[in-house]
Amino acid sequence: MLSDADAAALYDLLNPWEPDRHAGDAFHHALVMGADSVLDVGCGTGAMLHRAREAGHRGRLVGLDPNRAALDRARRRTDVEWVAGSAADAAWDRAFDLAVMTGHAFQCLVSDQEVRASLTAIRTALRDGGRFAFETRHPQARAWDRWNAAEPTEVVDASGRTLRVLHRVESVHGDVVTFTETTHGPDGGVLRTDRCRLRFLDVPPLDDFLASAGLTVEARYGDWHHGPVTAASQEIVTVARRS
Repeated sequence: MLSDADAAALYDLLNPWEPDRHAGDAFHHALVMGADSVLDVGCGTGAMLHRAREAGHRGRLVGLDPNRAALDRARRRTDVEWVAGSAADAAWDRAFDLAVMTGHAFQCLVSDQEVRASLTAIRTALRDGGRFAFETRHPQARAWDRWNAAEPTEVVDASGRTLRVLHRVESVHGDVVTFTETTHGPDGGVLRTDRCRLRFLDVPPLDDFLASAGLTVEARYGDWHHGPVTAASQEIVTVARRS
């Protein structure tokens, strides 16, 4: 079996934070390095903020996440503040120049209530004119269809085992997709199965939520190279400002 701590370590192997190699990581890294104070909402294992410190960021960096095992891993670096809680639990008032949600973490906000409460808390945490940057997969690209067709991802863990990670979609109801992530050991046995629900918001309802929370869209992109949102876009990348 994989413990929660094992799963957190596996996440880092599957999702390395590499601004030099991945355009999405580079996009957020540039924003973080240009802000004096940053709140990373859904920070996970803290890789983005770790990298920012290593790159010379001297301001305030705070990571917020409800996953205790991920935060334990993040706390290997002590020159960043780590706080347990969800986006809606953010209790700061005008404390940050920038808030970010990376890795499509925004899609974990499934209900209308979760989205509204989270956006309201994030806006409150921003200073006047502060910005919130995040991305969500564009529903028109139907990413979940590719998850079912994809071959398992193989990775070698710290103990030298070759693990295979497989995703399978269970259901699609409206704009909410439920799927499982199953990790298999070298012998093919199941080590862990996690179930997740993601919401795929299109641009109009997304902008309605932002406006209701007092956030104004400053920039909107359909890819990580600042291209516009088109009929072929797979991403909706948003930079919103506290208004």
